[in-house]
Amino acid sequence: MKAKILHSEDEYREALVYVEGLMDAEPGSPEEGELELFAMLIEQYEEVHYPIALPDPVEAIKFRMEQEGLTRKDMRKYLGSQSKVSEILNRKRTLSLSMMRALHDGLGIPTEVLLQDTDQKLSDCKHNYKDYPFAEMFKRGYFRAFNGTLQQAKGQAEELLLDLFSVFGDTMPQPVYCRNSDKEVDTNALIAWQARVIEFALQEDLLPFLQENLNESLIREVVKLSYFSQGPQMAAELLNKKGIHFIVLKHLPRTYLDGACFSSPTGRPIIGMTLRYDRIDNFWFTLVHELAHAFLHLSQDSKMAFFDDTYHFASESDNLQEREANYFARDILIPTDAWEREEEQLLASNRTQNIRSFADHLKIAPAIVAGRVSWETGNYTAFSSLVGHKKIREQFGDYE
Repeated sequence: MKAKILHSEDEYREALVYVEGLMDAEPGSPEEGELELFAMLIEQYEEVHYPIALPDPVEAIKFRMEQEGLTRKDMRKYLGSQSKVSEILNRKRTLSLSMMRALHDGLGIPTEVLLQDTDQKLSDCKHNYKDYPFAEMFKRGYFRAFNGTLQQAKGQAEELLLDLFSVFGDTMPQPVYCRNSDKEVDTNALIAWQARVIEFALQEDLLPFLQENLNESLIREVVKLSYFSQGPQMAAELLNKKGIHFIVLKHLPRTYLDGACFSSPTGRPIIGMTLRYDRIDNFWFTLVHELAHAFLHLSQDSKMAFFDDTYHFASESDNLQEREANYFARDILIPTDAWEREEEQLLASNRTQNIRSFADHLKIAPAIVAGRVSWETGNYTAFSSLVGHKKIREQFGDYE
């Protein structure tokens, strides 16, 4: 038989028969060299067509325990509690990444056996649940595919966090946060919130998004909806019809977040709202502020992400893009020429009727005007009856 690369089962079986006739070759003879060559060709064919399965990870653990004389009690060092040891060895629990690292580092069990994948590597730990408001995230259903207890979730925390953050691809985001207070923001919580918002957005089936449709005309149309009691819902529907995601998700602890704007993995703008303050004036300013970011800034950099504390309007933010969004929102909510005509009377008077009349003339919510007057005067109590307390969350069903 002529030596050649084997391409079929027939050639493989023929080579096996041929090699059998060479098994008694004399050392140093031409037949011995031919035997070595055919053995290599057969091995090459078998590696492709008859791969050897990786050993079972549980059996590998038991084998190493027997080799080292280890008891189940000894295995707590690598697997955690006694109950976890029992569950792993009885195949009632899967190995977590942290367990795999401990078994590899401590007992030398190959990573490909533990991972059951010859191509995958056991990387360093990327996420520690202690760096996140993990219990709150668990409570709110951030880990959609997990049905166990909080304690069990902590045991699988790295995998759960990797799954949550998979929406970001290979690169974790670097958020741009507008701070209007001296409070220290938990950036990890902010990113976790963003990942959950993107998850919700990816579940929506919207009409195509066209960049040219995101313009001042659309934003003015959104502002006009504030005139109606169900305006927030109507605004969400309008944005959806333009291919723009509008997601309401309660903020996580220590994020101090009112609204956000960033792109989805598919390139659509996402407007995220927390409704941290259940007030009409705060809702409309935050919404238009985030739309300003989408209109002015996202088209320049699709990877940019803006997170805003808009409770106190900060016109002199250190960030140029935040100042642009602030001024844009202020002037599109109440046109500059209209405000300048009525400014003196509105700021000097404590009459709510003046605010209502001006808002009615502009066909916008009185809360928007009351919020502007409150900011200009620094008096946030004078028109509290107009800012619309507890009028927003009820429009968005289950507020989580």
